[in-house]
Amino acid sequence: MINKKNLLNIGLPKGSLQEATLRLFKKAGYNISVSSRSYYPVVDDPEINSMLIRAQEMARYVEDGYLDCGLTGHDWIKEQNADVVEVAELQYGKEGFRPVRWVVAVPMDSKINKIQDLQGKRIATELMGYTKRYLKSKGITAEVDFSWGATEVKPPYLADAIVDITETGSSLRANNLRIVEVILESTTRFIANKKSWQDKWKRRKIENIAMLLKGGLAAEERVGLKMNVQEGAYKKVLSLLSAMHSPTISTLSVQGWYAFEVITQERLVRDLIPKLKTAGASGIVEYPLNKVVE
Repeated sequence: MINKKNLLNIGLPKGSLQEATLRLFKKAGYNISVSSRSYYPVVDDPEINSMLIRAQEMARYVEDGYLDCGLTGHDWIKEQNADVVEVAELQYGKEGFRPVRWVVAVPMDSKINKIQDLQGKRIATELMGYTKRYLKSKGITAEVDFSWGATEVKPPYLADAIVDITETGSSLRANNLRIVEVILESTTRFIANKKSWQDKWKRRKIENIAMLLKGGLAAEERVGLKMNVQEGAYKKVLSLLSAMHSPTISTLSVQGWYAFEVITQERLVRDLIPKLKTAGASGIVEYPLNKVVE
């Protein structure tokens, strides 16, 4: 069990979330070096020890105190009924920023059309504990088998239905499956051991990491814009920017000129910059962001 002071033991998810997690930590200011033969990445912070653990197991090791904190999915916390502190919700995944969904899926020609039709059926899933509890809450008795992988290929010969994870639904469609019901939506969570959370130093360290990770995520789809605006175009340019966020405005050394700066959604910039130029803005600079801390 962990008992060292001023040293934080953090679990990083091994597998599908690994690369996205390492990129997020880099944006947060932490450089993490991972050797292909080691499960102990090196963090450029002497107060942090890290270990790669599969997300499916993370919550248990954090709950039991082998790790002070870690990143895992809300689904695996639910699966293990883990008693941990959920420090922050971090909406990112291996394919983007949408929550993942655990769904009941069946072959296109299946007679199963609603969750109640699973009564007496056989279901394959990796999310066994939660699926059993979910079915019980609906008054449904079914045989739930653990799936070691390739779950989507099991119906109709090895299972009547599956409970599987999806972000886009493309894999289900490719295997001629349709969704009957969504039983759980999940995002990545930064979790902490309850005893570690009571330790003043560890709690502050965990909170600081959470703040920086959230700042890194907040910056993912935003950019900064700088521009110069002459007095005659002031109101017109301001009207374009005020609809998104109040810009920072300062006077320039040249009389009658102003510097505008604003943070906005990257997807809006391709339409916004031509409008700003037409309105009279000049010297427009777009720049990326590492962190946006609210």
